[in-house]
Parts: sequence; structure tokens; C-alpha cells
Amino acid sequence: MISGIVMYPNTPGGHFDWTYYLNTHIPLALRRLGSAVKDWTVEQGVAGMEPGSAPAYVAMARFLFDSLEAFQQAFAPHADELLGDIPNYTNIQPTIQFSEVKMSTAEAVRHI
Repeated sequence: MISGIVMYPNTPGGHFDWTYYLNTHIPLALRRLGSAVKDWTVEQGVAGMEPGSAPAYVAMARFLFDSLEAFQQAFAPHADELLGDIPNYTNIQPTIQFSEVKMSTAEAVRHI
């Protein structure tokens, strides 16, 4: 399983339109990526580790795929549309990372 995480750093002067992101961009991404997406979450940063500190990221979206190839096949035909939509909700340059899932809730339950 591969996790694709899109992270929006909490940057000075950055703006993020949550209404557009949740009601337009995420549904668009899910429609375009289709059945390649096995699970997904969207998170809003609320705080850093120290009490009262700002979060490192304003927003993070995580999408699970069977493989990196499955993501690439689903994303490639829609890359321009999805990337081109970013300025509609933020001026923050996202950081994107793909990771191999080594353990998840379902996997952890089997080890208990």
C-alpha cells in the first residue's frame, strides 16, 4: 500500500480557503482518481507540539493507493486540471510525499 500525502506548510502570508478545498477540490480529486483511491483523509492543522504553538502544516490530505503505479496511472490524465486548481484555494506551495505503508490500524490489531 502506498500513501500519498499532500502537505500545505503554515507559511507567513499564506491563505487557505477551506470551503473551496473541502467542497470543490477534494471531490474533484476523488472523482478524477476514482477507484485507485482506497482510503483518504483531510486534516486541518490546529497546533504544534508546544502548547500555544502554531501547526507546521495548515492542511494535509492523505490518499491510499495499492501502488505508486496505480496512483500515477490515475493521476497522469488529470494532472494539469488538479494542479491547476490549487490557486483557487491557496497560495501555499504544497509538499508532496509518497510513502510505503509499513503498518496500519488493521495491521496493528493483528499484532495485539
